[in-house]
Amino acid sequence: MILMLVSTSLILSSCQPQNRAVDHEQISREERIVIRFSHIVGEKTPKGMAARRFASLVKEKSNGFVEVQVFPNGYLYRDGEEIDGLLKNDIQMIAPATAKITSFVPEWQALDLPFAFNSIGEVHEYLEGEIGSKLMYGLQREGFYPLGLWDNGFKQMTNMTKPLTQPRDFRGLKFRIMPSEIIRQQFLELEAGTQSNSFNEVYQLLEKNKIDGQENTYSNIVSKRIHTQQKYLTASNHGYLGYVVLLKKEFWDQLPEEVQKILQESIKEVTDWEKEMARKMNEESLQELKDCKCVEIHFLSKEEKRLWEEALKPIYQRFEDRFGAEYINQLPRNKGAEH
Repeated sequence: MILMLVSTSLILSSCQPQNRAVDHEQISREERIVIRFSHIVGEKTPKGMAARRFASLVKEKSNGFVEVQVFPNGYLYRDGEEIDGLLKNDIQMIAPATAKITSFVPEWQALDLPFAFNSIGEVHEYLEGEIGSKLMYGLQREGFYPLGLWDNGFKQMTNMTKPLTQPRDFRGLKFRIMPSEIIRQQFLELEAGTQSNSFNEVYQLLEKNKIDGQENTYSNIVSKRIHTQQKYLTASNHGYLGYVVLLKKEFWDQLPEEVQKILQESIKEVTDWEKEMARKMNEESLQELKDCKCVEIHFLSKEEKRLWEEALKPIYQRFEDRFGAEYINQLPRNKGAEH
């Protein structure tokens, strides 16, 4: 499939240096810029819809000079393979979960700390400040160009065995996780086993009883029909799930300045829309889960949440020992307080 597509690097090689203004009338159809945007989720998820909206905006703003081709559901690259595809320039844009870039910039694990944020607004505040700038710079240092940040929402726990209300309820269960050391430690502290798998494999793993449970947002649970393979859902809001829209920095630097501006303007417009859409879709998905009555939903009480937080507290100290106190002190809930 990849060999059948026009190579964007070849298209770009025919362009003049990046600061040149682009004369659309003088450029043939074969010379127009094609950007392949690969992602692993469905088209009706917040990320899936945002990717399509971004492609449409770019086409409109560039008068068709720039074409963003969107490939959803891991069609070109599976979960865990898309970053490699980006670095090889087989694809030019991806939007992986922040947990999946922690192997390049481990400090991004700050977003995986359990119960680090009380609201999505706090996540935005954290990423729009000094810490966010450091995290973005770390990606550029590793050869990426971070174009934007998209929300999915807060994660919830699901499993087949029993309601998860106390930390001890996790003992002996196995959960699918994303590739993040902090997330792995989260389940180890709860005495649960873990295995890292592609998001698109979760349904089959549950269907075949290879795992007992998983953590995800309401919209992801519904879009992949995970709830049809689980009996219990704990509404815990214990961790944030968001995405970084990435290009390879070398590819970005080759783009004409006018094209860079179009991409930046488009991502800003789409990001504002995507964040609202993510919030709305999670609300609708929770209601769908309530209405279907196919999964038992338990909302953590204040006391239950306190017990979970207490059980997971050692993760913070290990994170601080490795990366310093700054990332924890700058959490909105800790600002102005002694650590």
